[in-house]
Amino acid sequence: MKIKNIEKAAERIKRAVANNERIILYGDSDLDGISSVVILEEAIKGLGGRIDTSFFPDRENDGYGINIKALELLKNKAPALFITLDLGIGNIKEIEMANKLGFEVIIVDHHETLAGTPSASIIVDPKQDSDDYPFKGLANVGVTYNLCLELLGDKISENLKNSFLELAALGTISDMVSQVQQNQEIIEQGLRSLKNTFRPALRAFLDILGNKAVFSTAGWEGSLPKIISALNAAESLNFENESYELLTSSSPQRCKELAQMLLDKNSGKQQDIKNIVQEVERRISQNPGQTIIFEGDPAWKLTLAGSVCSILCNKYEKPVFIFKKMDKESCGSARNPKGTNSVDAMKTCDDILITYGGHANASGFRVKNENLEKFKNRLLEFFKK
Repeated sequence: MKIKNIEKAAERIKRAVANNERIILYGDSDLDGISSVVILEEAIKGLGGRIDTSFFPDRENDGYGINIKALELLKNKAPALFITLDLGIGNIKEIEMANKLGFEVIIVDHHETLAGTPSASIIVDPKQDSDDYPFKGLANVGVTYNLCLELLGDKISENLKNSFLELAALGTISDMVSQVQQNQEIIEQGLRSLKNTFRPALRAFLDILGNKAVFSTAGWEGSLPKIISALNAAESLNFENESYELLTSSSPQRCKELAQMLLDKNSGKQQDIKNIVQEVERRISQNPGQTIIFEGDPAWKLTLAGSVCSILCNKYEKPVFIFKKMDKESCGSARNPKGTNSVDAMKTCDDILITYGGHANASGFRVKNENLEKFKNRLLEFFKK
């Protein structure tokens, strides 16, 4: 059994390649989204096609998902086939705007569908209604890997397949989905191939950190997460992404420079995360009985919110909502223990949230500052149940 619409999406992309249509890839700026863009771009190039633009939103300034600013910048490229990766399923208004601008949209996503479905030409998402695909837990790069296999068919070489699997494994681990069924297969096969990778970016990390350290039992605890954290430490500036540049570079010297830069950047990021965690703990110590942790600050980086949430959620076993407070809006991340569902919680706040979405245990949101207190109170009410 195949994911719903995956054959349809592959055929549409093949037609775009054959007709030399303009193709735009719009991916989320975390490792799951970046690796999805990279392997789909390489699959399309394997068919003889080319990508006009690969775009990544600046989470710090524009939040999650497709944003109007990006569409305004891209509108001169319409008509084009506009493929979203690791986002899009919650962007109903933005997809409507993309359609009006003359884009034909294919959504490739793995997040839960919310109220309403975007008016995209094709939606590939195992979690969408009426998709009978038995495994709903794929990371987005897992969905994209399946699309790449569908695109290339018997044209895919063993080396290219392994190269896709390496990135699919890292993206899957990074997105913290359950390591079972197809996810487990992707991780095992990808890490096996990673030991002898031909990809200059990954080779650079192995050279810097030491191949043995990465693949020893201790390495699983230390060096491999360092690679994943470094690739997640990249910033998206002017809709370009440092990890994307690294993963698509063919220059060993440039890859070594970028890999070292991202490793250094990640060290600073870890200290920033530690500082925010300590500040949140100072605040919640004044009211320890609350069923959730709900804190924000103008000084906190949005890109660190997910990591802060994860640490606090694991430590306190409570739903955690951490956000960056901006002039008129706040944007943040949520993490919650197994057995609870932050997306379901936010569905009860649908009328006061600008956008929200994600997975049961990891999600994001955007809300007007005037509604923050109301948002918090509804969450408290939901998690009392």
